[in-house]
Parts: sequence; C-alpha cells; structure tokens
Amino acid sequence: MDRIRAIYGLGAIGLGITGLVVGGFALQWEPVPKGLALYQPLAFLGAAWLLAGGIACLFRRTSAWGALALAAQYGLWVLALHLPRAIGHPAELASWQAVAESLALCLGGVLGWAAQRDAALVRTVAQRLFGVCGLVFGASHFVYAKFTAAMVPGIYPFPMAWVWLTGAGHLAAGASLLSGVLSRMAAAALTAMFAVFVLTLHAPRVAHAPADRLEWTMAFIALSLTGAAWNLYGALTPRQT
Repeated sequence: MDRIRAIYGLGAIGLGITGLVVGGFALQWEPVPKGLALYQPLAFLGAAWLLAGGIACLFRRTSAWGALALAAQYGLWVLALHLPRAIGHPAELASWQAVAESLALCLGGVLGWAAQRDAALVRTVAQRLFGVCGLVFGASHFVYAKFTAAMVPGIYPFPMAWVWLTGAGHLAAGASLLSGVLSRMAAAALTAMFAVFVLTLHAPRVAHAPADRLEWTMAFIALSLTGAAWNLYGALTPRQT
C-alpha cells in the first residue's frame, strides 16, 4: 500500500461505494441536476471511477495514476458544477467554499501524482492554489460562524472558540502555502486538522446515524480532504534518492 496516497484513495473508495449503493451523485458536492439525460448511468459511472481510482491509490505501482484519475473527476466537479455557480453569484461565499473543497480534492490528486515525478512547477502551482483554498475555508469559518459552531462536537467546550481557532488555522495555513514560508509545516497542520475533524466530528455522527447518506458522504469528503492535505505534505517532502 502506498503510504502517501492511501488516505486519499480510501476517501474516494468510500464515496464510490456510497454512490454505487444509492445510485446517485455525492449530494451537494456533486450537484448534478436529476433531470439530466442519462442521470443514473452517469451516477454509476462516476461512482465506479471514484472506486477504481481510490483502489489504484492503494498500490505503489498504480497510486500516482490513480491519484491523477481522481484529480480529473474532482476537477470536473469544479469546472462543470461549482465554478459556474460561483461566477454567477460572486458575493456568495458558500459558492466559493464549494469550489474550494472540490479544488482541494483535485489538487490532492495532482500533488499525489507529482510527488513521484520531477514536476517542480506543478507542485508549486498546486501548492499556491491549495493556499487559496485554505483562505476560503478560513473565511467561511468566520462568515458562517454560527452554523460551524453547531457542528462542533459536544466534547469540546466553548464551540465558538473552536470555530475561531480552526478558522484562524485555515487562514494561517493558506497564507503559508501562498507565501512559501513554512509550507511543509502548514501542510502537516492541515492534515492533522482535517484528521481531527474526521475522528471527532464525522465518525461519531456516522455512528449515531449509520443509515444517513449525508453523514457518510460528509465523512468521506473529510477523509478525502485529509488525504489531499497529506498528498500536499508528501509532495513537499524531499524525495529519497
């Protein structure tokens, strides 16, 4: 199993299995109109693509190409589903949040591929774009603070303080990735933060409502973002020769 891309692949496997089981797309992360021609076959095709790409990420010989295949699908989410809405509603931060989430997933695949190749320019551009995503994530925490606070698990006291802390963390990581200062540390911090979200927020919610498709989808998106940030960290780590 390839250690760098494995988490990224597991998130995609979860999304793919969920899509195949329900015969649909990934809810608001993949908002394909139900009236679209061939909606059902396309849903199964997309889910199978996620599953195949995720499985490919688990093995060293195929992991880079699996990551690139997933990047292609997440990139399609950005270009075809989220970016047009964000451009049409430029003052609506939620629309840009959706762009940033899908873009971060896409960049995770690009970086997973680039980690095994001499692709310094690709890594640099992807790092900077990941930094922009971090700034959007941070801004969303502050703009939608009450909504975000409602998601904070009960084990944490003072939920609004955690919203501010994680929002500031996203902003700091985004600024670091954009500037190139302490970027590897920022990638590690992002990975850890996303992982904490998976373990303390999404896993308990799935356990509490195991039949809820939304909870599973949110958990796998969060796991995929953890993997994307981990791929970023791996791409910024000097290659062993």
